[in-house]
Amino acid sequence: MAGQDPALSTSHPFYDVARHGILQVAGDDRFGRRIVTFSCCRMPPSHELDHQRLLEYLKYTLDQYVENDYTIVYFHYGLNSRNKPSLGWLQSAYKEFDRKYKKNLKALYVVHPTSFIKVLWNIFKPLMSHKFGKKVTYFNYLSELHEHLKYDQLIIPPEVLRYDEKLQSLHEGRMPPPTKTPPPRPPLPTQQFGVSLQYLKDKNQGELIPPVLRFTVTYLREKGLRTEGLFRRSASVQTVREIQRLYNQGKPVNFDDYGDIHIPAVILKTFLRELPQPLLTFQAYEQILGITCVESSLRVTCCRQILRSLPEHNYVVLRYLMGFLHAVSQESLFNKMNSSNLACVFGLNLIWPSQGSSSLSALVPLNLFTELLIEYYEKIFSAPEASGEHSLAPRQQGSRAAPLQEAVPRTRATGLTTPTLPPSPLTAARRRL
Repeated sequence: MAGQDPALSTSHPFYDVARHGILQVAGDDRFGRRIVTFSCCRMPPSHELDHQRLLEYLKYTLDQYVENDYTIVYFHYGLNSRNKPSLGWLQSAYKEFDRKYKKNLKALYVVHPTSFIKVLWNIFKPLMSHKFGKKVTYFNYLSELHEHLKYDQLIIPPEVLRYDEKLQSLHEGRMPPPTKTPPPRPPLPTQQFGVSLQYLKDKNQGELIPPVLRFTVTYLREKGLRTEGLFRRSASVQTVREIQRLYNQGKPVNFDDYGDIHIPAVILKTFLRELPQPLLTFQAYEQILGITCVESSLRVTCCRQILRSLPEHNYVVLRYLMGFLHAVSQESLFNKMNSSNLACVFGLNLIWPSQGSSSLSALVPLNLFTELLIEYYEKIFSAPEASGEHSLAPRQQGSRAAPLQEAVPRTRATGLTTPTLPPSPLTAARRRL
């Protein structure tokens, strides 16, 4: 079936609806918020689709994200008299989505709106709050989305792409001429975002843990472990860009100046998301997708085996990050962020496919794998002799055999200062061993 996710299992609780590909999760927007797309052209004729099941599936999908800020992109093209739900159903559906769903919906982008949408808006306007109305933005062309989200991550149906091309050609006389994309500039010597781990190592005197990661983790360990909803909130895009600019210019950043503990949390996620290759690498993507097929009692061992294939540098950085997230989960009584909640936030920041974005059905194994790394951190990242297995961690190259958590931090030429880290769970585990 066109639009069906090849990874979708027939055991999915909403397989009858999900198989049409109406809903997709498509990466993050410029603010780091998860994007959910709704494609009307994927809706079959009304007699072939139970609209009540569609509503339940929509709520089932959004339930995975409503605790965090999120964005919806609605592709209107393809809605017609054959597949259009009744106005009564639309009204009852709107009422079904209570404050839980509306509170953290930060933007609703309506692409290719028609007069029907405008009529519908007037009908529902009395039911909508002014605050919700301000979240809705109309886009006549797909190109207008570039400013707001990572366009290449969107899963856009071919029908919508063809329709957009048709609109563009009809109005090409009024469209500005296409501009040539300038060649990419080489990164600054002090660049921290959007460059590889190897580049950061080379520019930071051989340190394996990137400065931004070390600094944000240290700050959050000291001041944010018990903050409710840590990593769930977004931050002002202007603030995020300002901090990125400071880091990229090699200037120090003092998070105390911003007065918001969620800002370093957003910076940490942004750093991971902007790596040229995911921390867990493109090569491990397919292996990780298979984690749900592994018997529960063997999944921890499977995780260790998958991590064997990681480059040494990636493994050390991942171990450092997971040690911190494990510490966050240990304070879930206060911060409400257990390993499952953290996995929902970090899953797609640690791994994504080399082409396009992860499908909706891929989120289950990706989040499960991340949850296992956090929940069973000490077992997965422990020394081989402690687990009774052969060495699963990549061998250390050269003379850097000491764990990074125990390395003496240095002040670098970039102007970024590295404060001393409190003891990590990994260090504590070694002491017990």
